[in-house]
Amino acid sequence: MAVGFVPILRLRIPGGKPEARSGLQRAQSFMILATLLYRASHLTAGVVAVTKYQRDRPLHSAMLAVALGLSALSYGTALRHGWFRRWHVWVDVLVVGCALPFVLWAGGGVPEPSTIGWAMLLGGSASATAAIAFERLHVPAAVLLLVVTHLVGYQMVGAGPAVHVGHVNSLLSSAVMAWVFWWYLRRQGQLLDDANARALAAEAHKARYAERLEHHRKLHDTVLATLTTLAAGGIDANAAQVRERCGREAAYLRRLIEQTADEVPERRIGAALEEAVGCAESLGLRVTARYHRLPDVPHEVAAALGDAVREALNNVRRHAGTGHAYLTAAGSTEGAEGGQGGGEVVVTVVDRGPGFDPEQYAPGMGLRGSVCARMAEVDGSATVDTAPGEGVRVELRWPR
Repeated sequence: MAVGFVPILRLRIPGGKPEARSGLQRAQSFMILATLLYRASHLTAGVVAVTKYQRDRPLHSAMLAVALGLSALSYGTALRHGWFRRWHVWVDVLVVGCALPFVLWAGGGVPEPSTIGWAMLLGGSASATAAIAFERLHVPAAVLLLVVTHLVGYQMVGAGPAVHVGHVNSLLSSAVMAWVFWWYLRRQGQLLDDANARALAAEAHKARYAERLEHHRKLHDTVLATLTTLAAGGIDANAAQVRERCGREAAYLRRLIEQTADEVPERRIGAALEEAVGCAESLGLRVTARYHRLPDVPHEVAAALGDAVREALNNVRRHAGTGHAYLTAAGSTEGAEGGQGGGEVVVTVVDRGPGFDPEQYAPGMGLRGSVCARMAEVDGSATVDTAPGEGVRVELRWPR
């Protein structure tokens, strides 16, 4: 399967990091580096041969400079743009791999294999690069040109059959191994990209599910709680507090329909708890609240505590039968790491109702989903302490 040029984009966001590259782009980068090192080994042999044995032949020095320049053009461009330019590779094959040995032979000197040996080596790296940069029939055409060059070139300098066979084998094996490596790395890169795409899709699905779950919790703790109370007839539906609460919840439903409910302002822990108390009091529950040394906590922790307290107060109003709840919130910054705010916070909601036997009553949706699950999601904990005739004490703790 042919794979064309895939540019490697490195987009920078102010204050951010370069955009992650795909698996295919990583495979391309590796093959560029591998063929560059292969060419560098051949150029090193050429530099040694020219400087040590052919210093008195200016033509050899000039041709070595040409090989160095074209190599820098081809591989340098590939490194900058993420893949080879095909016309650069064709120039490399035709000039460095094919023409260079004949120029050295025509320039005079003793017609022996060592005269053009270092130039013939470059054909191996040219063959490897052509095998990964070209498509379909271009690969065998380039390799065939290099093979013909080696056969004719060594025939002109009187090389034996062993030299012919050895160099032709080097050309063919270089092309085959480079192509096999490129095929394998490209396949692994595509598999990695497919796996990443599936992981991203799974994360998106998980995020959508979490968003739906949060909406369900919100509806359970707000709209459903209000409607249940109104249906039971325990409060005056025309009371100002009830109408105000209904207005807030109608606005929430409107945002939910418009899919902007995630635009939640930052809330400190005190404000989140006071909002929960206000919602409960608007439905007729009297709350005695006490706060002491509340620490600064992350926004998501403050939101989780506020929502959990709101549902705990809803449970008092629905089930305790006392009409009165006690809220205590206290914290300490001594446990904060590195002095960067935060610290431990403990919030309790207590009622003096009849309580219940926890072994006979399984926790409902409100306690399980709106209290315990919310605290677990922010690495906190929720415990319920109750017994028949002893009321209920719900303790929220962060961190757990």
